Amino acid sequence: MVGDRGLDADGFIRREGSLDRIAAPFTGLVAELRARVRAAYPQKSLYVYGSLPRGAAVPGRSDLDAMVVLDREPTEADRAAGRDIEAALDDAHPVVDGVGILLDSRERLLSPAERHDGGFFVKCLCTPVFGEDLAPLLPGYRPTRRLARDTNGEIGEALARARSRRSDGLGPADRARLCRWLARKVTRTAFTLVMPRWGGWTSDMDLTHEVVCGYYPDWDAPLRRLIDLARTPSDAHEAVEQVLAFGDQVAAEYAAEIGVKPPSGQ
Repeated sequence: MVGDRGLDADGFIRREGSLDRIAAPFTGLVAELRARVRAAYPQKSLYVYGSLPRGAAVPGRSDLDAMVVLDREPTEADRAAGRDIEAALDDAHPVVDGVGILLDSRERLLSPAERHDGGFFVKCLCTPVFGEDLAPLLPGYRPTRRLARDTNGEIGEALARARSRRSDGLGPADRARLCRWLARKVTRTAFTLVMPRWGGWTSDMDLTHEVVCGYYPDWDAPLRRLIDLARTPSDAHEAVEQVLAFGDQVAAEYAAEIGVKPPSGQ
């Protein structure tokens, strides 16, 4: 397997992205995101995450993932402003296939309950664009069972929510978005299931496939199908059902091998 397992010299998981890795076709999009977020929210920080800051985005196929951290709990007005920014950027920039903006509070992300979930997300998976970077206020993270449990130990609940959404009569566009989110979630969960044994971190889906199938060779074909759907989602009912069915297998193994995340995050 690959020698670089995403760790620094002390064995902590490295922050995986950088603004310098954002490819030229996406720089105008990120500049407009920056300007719109600055105008919409007071007292905030902006991060991007996913394929863009990892330098892995594909024009016309990848989406833009961002997070705004406020100095207070987000309100419904804040969420509505986020949806407006998503729609405006999505309409103006066909270089991406969708825009998603998360909102969270500084206090919650730094809380003990989020130490191995939201805190890890900010420290290792998010790239700061402007504002305070919370990473120096968070600990280093190693690829442990505790990290696996708290990041993806709620996979059973996530699958239940997805089943509820898909039964609500989603249209094709929303069903494709659900397919992409769910395929990514199950793929990431399959990786964190084996992460403590492998002893490293990656968000690269091809490496994820290689690592996971080293421990679960029978998952080769279904995991490859999920990765294809994470990259190019389908609006077909059958695709969502395929992801849910494989997700159930991953969730059962996760509960046995890693455990279920407690509601409190403790």
